[in-house]
Amino acid sequence: MKNIKYTENRIKFLLLPILIIVVGVIMYFVRGFNFDTEFVGGIRMQVNVDAQFENQEVADLVTEVAGDVAAPVVQKIGDGTQATIKMSELDDETKANLIAAITEKYGENAVMSVNSASASFGTQVQRKALIFTLIAILCILAYIAIRFEVKSAVMAVIALAINVIVMMAVYTITYTPLNTTFIAAMLTVVGYSINNTIVVFDRIRENMRGFNAKKGGVVAEVVDRSISESMGRTLNATITTLITILLLYFLGVNSIKEFAFPLIIGVIIGAYTSIFIASPFWAAWKTSEIASKKTK
Repeated sequence: MKNIKYTENRIKFLLLPILIIVVGVIMYFVRGFNFDTEFVGGIRMQVNVDAQFENQEVADLVTEVAGDVAAPVVQKIGDGTQATIKMSELDDETKANLIAAITEKYGENAVMSVNSASASFGTQVQRKALIFTLIAILCILAYIAIRFEVKSAVMAVIALAINVIVMMAVYTITYTPLNTTFIAAMLTVVGYSINNTIVVFDRIRENMRGFNAKKGGVVAEVVDRSISESMGRTLNATITTLITILLLYFLGVNSIKEFAFPLIIGVIIGAYTSIFIASPFWAAWKTSEIASKKTK
């Protein structure tokens, strides 16, 4: 790893997240985000069919009772015998009739949970999620600018932005429901990723002590060496964290899986951007600054 030229190959390393984002954007225009009822309002019902079934079978039952206005979206969960049904808001009478119809067809305990949210509540949740994310990013920007320098802060925030966009792109590609669990996971990943980035920047700062471009010092070489020196720590931390999250995903209940899935994506892309994006592009920026000073 010591011979890898991270700074020189930074554009190549950037291609992977760009590819994921491009595919995500294409899928967004094809079918959009799969917003959960928490964001757009409506009803989310979890049903235990207790046997293998077809999604259309459940959707037809909902439409038969509630009409086409319900616009049900059925997704299998768990071992394939349970389903999550998302639909538009219904009045109390129609909702009661639907629960009765599902109970009659699939059994007394078929309806596991029913959650409702108004459209106005969904809009409020989206606004708060955006505000909290921006506050977190601004706090990180200020912290790194104080501890290191503005360039480091800018590159760290750009890397974080890539993390968040890639996570959203994967959700669009897989058509996984976007809900408040995703927001919680995203903020967790932001904190985890910035820790990896700070470790690399701290090593760069140590290795840059006594650096003098006039005496032949090359920023890219210092940064590449710093990344190699901190690579072991970053990989060990990432792998041990991933093992824990993967166990939660494969052994946990559905609510735990909802939280673990975005964490898996975020931890992987967070480690990637910390190593291959933030520091190499900082080195290129720093090199450009030194070169411009020489020409003056």
